[in-house]
Amino acid sequence: SWVNRNVEEEEYIHSANKQQRQRYVTKMGKCQVNLGRIQEKKRFLSDIFTTIVDLKYRWFLFVFMMCYIITWVVFGIIYFFDAWIRDDISHIGDPEWKPCIENVDNFISALLFSVESQRTIGYGSRIVTANCTEGVILLMAQSIVGSMIDALMVGCMFVKISRPKKRAQTLIFSKKCVVSHRDEKLCLMFRIGDLRDSHMVDAKIRAKLIKSRQTKEGEFIPLEQSELNLGYDTGEDRLFLVEPQIICHVINDHSPFWEMTADSLKREQFEIIVILEGIVEATGMTCQARTSYIEDEILWGCRFEPCMTLEKGAFRVDYSRFEKTFEVQTPATSAKEMHELTEMEHQDQSTLSLYWDHLVHPCFSTELNDVLQDEGPSEENLARLSIPNIMEEDMRNVTTSASVM
Repeated sequence: SWVNRNVEEEEYIHSANKQQRQRYVTKMGKCQVNLGRIQEKKRFLSDIFTTIVDLKYRWFLFVFMMCYIITWVVFGIIYFFDAWIRDDISHIGDPEWKPCIENVDNFISALLFSVESQRTIGYGSRIVTANCTEGVILLMAQSIVGSMIDALMVGCMFVKISRPKKRAQTLIFSKKCVVSHRDEKLCLMFRIGDLRDSHMVDAKIRAKLIKSRQTKEGEFIPLEQSELNLGYDTGEDRLFLVEPQIICHVINDHSPFWEMTADSLKREQFEIIVILEGIVEATGMTCQARTSYIEDEILWGCRFEPCMTLEKGAFRVDYSRFEKTFEVQTPATSAKEMHELTEMEHQDQSTLSLYWDHLVHPCFSTELNDVLQDEGPSEENLARLSIPNIMEEDMRNVTTSASVM
């Protein structure tokens, strides 16, 4: 009972650790990595366009509005200050006075003039006259600044709305991975699909294994990334993603799962990151979709159910069967052990074949020499000396010897 209690405690601790373990990438493809204590934050200002586009929508709209409001207020203050210095405010309605900006008698009127000038509204009641040079220079400067802000903000808004990040929402991955045999090879498989009729151009898929390990020198490498071959050498990683496809990773001697069994899979801690990239057919922009699988999301000895049928001269995809799997007979041993067992069987067959050849060929050579010396190499003699005839004669001799004994 004491041993059982310890085993139960170890299993409870193991399950608790798995529940508390942090994913590297969520199922929706978001990377769970927070960057902190960045010293040189001025690097973000050197690429202000990307910095603005990467902002969340609430902050992006806030920056969008503040860019215009700040320029309107700043130039409104400058216009009001110019009118106050020239004493235009004290001579409103004086026909003999030549103001720099007509009908600007307070800050609100100067602000309205700033908005009308930058947005090219031009109501006509407030205008810059030719009586002052600074007014013309200010109007030119505001027009240039306003055009720059329009170009930046409209460009950022267009890029943010048309970002292919939203296109990745219609690229789906199966929630589980399966492990079973395909073409007599143990394979790790998952399924992907595209929900849109406009397909991805030049779609490519790759996978990374995230697993911490310790080197022979004692160095601990957290979250080491290793590549999982999804058919790069044969071109199978390039997809024509029209219907759901099952992506296969062959577990061979180059795979990190070469020595992993069904039992050791439950004790391991790793994460498989799957990355699907392609060009959006509608916009021509590159899109990337991501997901991840942990060890609890891998089903040993299962396959995916088919989800495509032929109906009325066209193929139909039933996405209600996209996640469905069924069990198949798969050994719980590792791919390495299966390979060694197959090699031993081939070696035993080769040894038996060599032994049989050694047993039959000497009899055949002795009989052939005797017949050729006595009767010559006729067709009847060669047919009579075939291996089945010799085997039959040997069996007859063995049977006769056994009856005599």
